[in-house]
Amino acid sequence: MMLRRSLAALLALTPAMVLAQAIPVDTNVQNLAVIGQMVNWGGIGSSLVLVVIAWLALKLVDNLVKELGRAFADSRLFIQRLNAFFRFFVYISVVISIVLLSFDFSPQLLAVIGGGVAVAVGFATRDLLASVVAGVMIVFDRPFQVGDRVSFGGQYGDVLQIGLRSVKLRTLDDSVVTIPNNMLLNEVSSSSNFGVLDMQIDTDFYIGLNEDARLASHLVRESAALSRFIHLPKDIFVVVEQIKLDTTIALRVRLKAYVLDTLYEKRFVTDVTLRVLDAFAEHGISSPALTVADAERPVPLSSEG
Repeated sequence: MMLRRSLAALLALTPAMVLAQAIPVDTNVQNLAVIGQMVNWGGIGSSLVLVVIAWLALKLVDNLVKELGRAFADSRLFIQRLNAFFRFFVYISVVISIVLLSFDFSPQLLAVIGGGVAVAVGFATRDLLASVVAGVMIVFDRPFQVGDRVSFGGQYGDVLQIGLRSVKLRTLDDSVVTIPNNMLLNEVSSSSNFGVLDMQIDTDFYIGLNEDARLASHLVRESAALSRFIHLPKDIFVVVEQIKLDTTIALRVRLKAYVLDTLYEKRFVTDVTLRVLDAFAEHGISSPALTVADAERPVPLSSEG
């Protein structure tokens, strides 16, 4: 008797359960149908043509900017900044045009998007949207600019491009690093030149505690002034400090001078270092002496062939 009653109750509930499951399916199918009706298939073809034209235009402008940068070296950073604003304008214009060409907006579509679809899409693209918003803020707030030599997260190099999603950085070993915009906006970054060609460079030299510090300072300053990469309109500074190197007390002679272009940073450091080493050798200025503890340490063998 109990079994018959249970079966009767289950049969009575089955139509209601089937109906409850069918309603969401029908609703989803209806929503997809509405979205499909709103897609402008002819506009999608126009959008693809627009993307190709924009890509070709950006390539052409990039090549033009490179040639102008070589021809007008003093205005290289200004030309690169104009190109950055142009690229950003093209990105925004193309995205808006694609949306307007590919969809016919209507109250029905907005009602569908305004529900769970919008929540799902927003959740899936939150990182992308954060990077896009950060890109807009970077362009207008300008914590750094295209052409600046910046340091961020252990990476150091020149800003090549500021895009909608990320910033491209070329390091000194010629590697291209891509950093999301929202990371750059939320963490500390350092710009060495901030929109100008010249940049201050610190170069350290170490001498023994009993060496002539005044002569060493003069030789370092003179070596920097003779370099063909020095930016002489700005002053040359030499700072002498007594420091501890492991178990040795030494004098650090720090050169603070400006290179005429960030592109010549390593060339400038190499040129000045070679000049200073020659001058120190000529005047008998020695490096810090090794202590007994240092001399007893094993010297690691080089792994290079």
